[in-house]
Amino acid sequence: MNNTIEKALLRQKEAERLKKEAELLHAKGEEAEQLEAVSESDSETNTEKSNSESVEAAKANIIEQAYPAVATENPAKKSVEVQVENTQLTNQNFEIDIADLESRGFVSLHSTRSQINEEYREIKRKLLSNAFGALSKTITNANIIMVTSARPSEGKTFTAINLALSIAAEKDKRVLLVDADVLKPNTLRTLGLKERRGLIEYLLGDVKEIGDVMFSSNIDKLRIIPAGRSHHLSTELLASKAMSDLITEFSTRYPDRVVIIDTPPIIGINESAVLANFAGQAVMVVEEGRSKLSDIQKAVARLNPNMAIGFVVNKSLNSSEQTGYYGYHHYGNDREGEEQPAPKA
Repeated sequence: MNNTIEKALLRQKEAERLKKEAELLHAKGEEAEQLEAVSESDSETNTEKSNSESVEAAKANIIEQAYPAVATENPAKKSVEVQVENTQLTNQNFEIDIADLESRGFVSLHSTRSQINEEYREIKRKLLSNAFGALSKTITNANIIMVTSARPSEGKTFTAINLALSIAAEKDKRVLLVDADVLKPNTLRTLGLKERRGLIEYLLGDVKEIGDVMFSSNIDKLRIIPAGRSHHLSTELLASKAMSDLITEFSTRYPDRVVIIDTPPIIGINESAVLANFAGQAVMVVEEGRSKLSDIQKAVARLNPNMAIGFVVNKSLNSSEQTGYYGYHHYGNDREGEEQPAPKA
């Protein structure tokens, strides 16, 4: 009996032990499943994150290939510079095709005894004498010379360029050629050059220093100021204090400099009459056989009466020459005009 009881108790204890082991194993199984589930969730999250990072990296790579990174201290302040040839400020010189000019009948910088060289020597001698001789004491801004005509297409730009080329050949003189024909600029085009910022941009205040639109050239003693863009207030700009101050600077800052200003035709255009108030000398270009005496008289009447006025006959029919110096007149101070005969060919 006792043995039977003892065996029963032993079986009961063994059963309880097995039950506890089973419960323990079951608990461990659930924990393992939970851990596995967490592991799978983390794996999926990491996979998604990895995939997302890969996509973003791929996007960044595509963007970088399309728009290469630029080193900068402050990427938020990156700027894009747009360069436009006609308006870009630059210190680049004008490269004038001298051989082309000579082939088109302009003053030669190589041939010293060509007909046109001799003609413009005669013209510039009188102008330089006025600018730096005794007459300079009675004429304001005598080294400022405007070149104009009564009507369009009479050869004023041709004359202005030739005067500038001839004066540039002087040993002790420098010349500044200013295109002030702001309504129909033609100086750069005639020289075979592209337009750039110029006089109008300076007068508008778009350019702070006149030196920024004063271009050197491959002709050592010649500098050029282009007209710049057209503007509806060109007359007012040319009549402004800024223009007056600029002419004063040209006249006094460089005592050896001659300023040749290519202006619009006088009749019917206010800009030339305005510029005549600043210049000390005027060269009136007359086309023989085309210019009317009445037009010439009207044009002269619109010039400053105190300036020296000379006439250049362009496309002369009386000789094989293309130009000729007709005469020199000085009006003002209640003096009668003086006239000198044209030089003999």
